[in-house]
Amino acid sequence: MREIISVKNLEKSYKGNKVIKGVSFGINKGEILCFLGPNGAGKSTTINILTGALAYEAGEITYNGRKIRKGDREFKQKLGVVPQDLALYEDITAEQNLCFFASLYGLKGRELNEKTAMALEFAGLSDRAKDKVKTFSGGMKRRLNIACAIAHTPEILIMDEPTVGIDPQSRNHILSSVKKMKDQGMTIIYTTHYMEEVEEISTRIIIMDKGQIIASGSKETLKEKFVNSKKIIIEVDDAELVYVKDFYSVEGVKKASMKDNKLEITVLTGVENLDKLISILMDRSVKIHNVTSQAANLETMFLNLTGRNLRD
Repeated sequence: MREIISVKNLEKSYKGNKVIKGVSFGINKGEILCFLGPNGAGKSTTINILTGALAYEAGEITYNGRKIRKGDREFKQKLGVVPQDLALYEDITAEQNLCFFASLYGLKGRELNEKTAMALEFAGLSDRAKDKVKTFSGGMKRRLNIACAIAHTPEILIMDEPTVGIDPQSRNHILSSVKKMKDQGMTIIYTTHYMEEVEEISTRIIIMDKGQIIASGSKETLKEKFVNSKKIIIEVDDAELVYVKDFYSVEGVKKASMKDNKLEITVLTGVENLDKLISILMDRSVKIHNVTSQAANLETMFLNLTGRNLRD
């Protein structure tokens, strides 16, 4: 894929505290690039710099090889931005909101009407076009917020946690819409706290922590590189016959625990000793009902990279 945005050695400070520390990455045309990171990692600051909402002290951002700065009108024409906080006028209709935001990009007349109608249909709100936004549910407002960002058909769409606090149906609609926009050639930059969203839509992931990029790549590459264990769950008939300490003698076993007749064993990836685990249970005449394996996931990888402690 062709790189359309390049960020090199980006730095940003607040009140003398450096919050972005030499960040460098590229954005490829037609990809869904997801940003992950704990609170305060620098995700939103980086996104706000890309949108032009924030200036930066050092580094360089280029679009198709041309250096861009805060307030670059030509670059902003190519952007659509879905902010984390809703940017809508509650006392006017959905259609009027769309017309207003699309007109800011120079759309007018027939083209404005056509693209407004298309954006409403895309958001699943055509039947509510004439209703005031204050009558909408949270999920409908989120969908309208996205519609306002794409009515002018941007080349690049930046979405900052667009599914916070909405119902599952609206979340599914938004994720399906994101994938559809990607298939139509749009480049999407997406931040979220929901690992399942990243699993579903990302083509590439950047993980930030403390103002720096600590890992990047596809979800498959990252899981393979940073998660070195998997979990085996064995459902048994009689938990009292199971001695958890027996399993630590098996090569590759990192942790074993028993809960509600389910034996959970964490083993190193690549070490295949299921037969020995089963043999231990059979030696104690334990009846086995079911055996399942949970492969590495993004949440495990994320916690391994950023730590498990809560942060403010």
